[in-house]
Amino acid sequence: MASESTTIEVDGPNGAREIRISSPSRVLWPKVGITKLGLATYLAAVGGPFVEANGDRAVALQRFGGDVDGDFFFSKNPPKGAPEWIRSVVVTFPSARAHPMLVIDEPAAAVWAGQMNTLVFHAWPSRAENTDNPDQLRIDLDPQPGTGFAEARVAAFGMREVLAEAGLTAFVKTSGNRGLHLYAPITPDHEFLDVRHAVIAAARELERRTPETVTTAWWKELRGERILLDFNQAARDRTIAGAYSPRALPDATVSTPVSWEELEAGVDPRAFTMLTVPDRLAEVGDPWAGMSASAAGIETLLGWWERDLEAGLGEMPFPPDYPKMPGEPPRVQPSRKNADNWADDAG
Repeated sequence: MASESTTIEVDGPNGAREIRISSPSRVLWPKVGITKLGLATYLAAVGGPFVEANGDRAVALQRFGGDVDGDFFFSKNPPKGAPEWIRSVVVTFPSARAHPMLVIDEPAAAVWAGQMNTLVFHAWPSRAENTDNPDQLRIDLDPQPGTGFAEARVAAFGMREVLAEAGLTAFVKTSGNRGLHLYAPITPDHEFLDVRHAVIAAARELERRTPETVTTAWWKELRGERILLDFNQAARDRTIAGAYSPRALPDATVSTPVSWEELEAGVDPRAFTMLTVPDRLAEVGDPWAGMSASAAGIETLLGWWERDLEAGLGEMPFPPDYPKMPGEPPRVQPSRKNADNWADDAG
């Protein structure tokens, strides 16, 4: 007996493409009843803004074997059977290994990835033609226990001000959960390590101004009830859910761009779901449309980084899967500090 399937037509810059969807009635978000066909329909509906935000970039695919409550894995190689019209690009990872990753150039490519059980899309902050030099500076405002969206909102406005003083224009989106993501378009003149240092400099500046509400502390035991300014999302091969990407959460929330006016007036991130975002786009448009036209350099932030180095503030810890990096402090939480693993010259 043939397996259940259907075909949907997806418009795009190269004309309409027909994408086969297998098991279209399989429920992926049980709480709200969204099926695999519903996912494909959603990706087609938001295709233009989705591609503008995530296109021409290496994309890691968060793929699920069942519904959002089940197991998943991150696919960093293009899935087998990709149509010939879907592009890939070779990227270099922190381990110095290099291999291809999928690039989404049109809505049909996103729909095909959905057919391959991709529920969440994680795009690199660099363009496919220059994967080593980001053209986006990203800061993840991550609520810690005792804080939530309201506190992240306050931190977002503070970070917007800091970035503006450094000559950068900040754009904001909901994370799809309790946090916020800030993006600033930058000229691709610097590699990942420099951009990460620029993010650290901005985070430290905001922390100096409002130490009671935000923190750059990498170790959880030091964060307290503050918003973490997660600088390591700027490290190579570290990504966050892309704009208009669904999240693997029960209510099928979406990481949604909002205007600063909307954020000031008050938005509820729980209101932005796969069921509501297409209508929202039709009604208010895409707050991130044309974002790349605001690109500027990070030289001011790098100047702040050098200033902080001279003041004795050194490198910050890298993600645990990274090789040991020059100048990095020991990778051990402060409560386990001892003379053997916390020497002044360690790292």
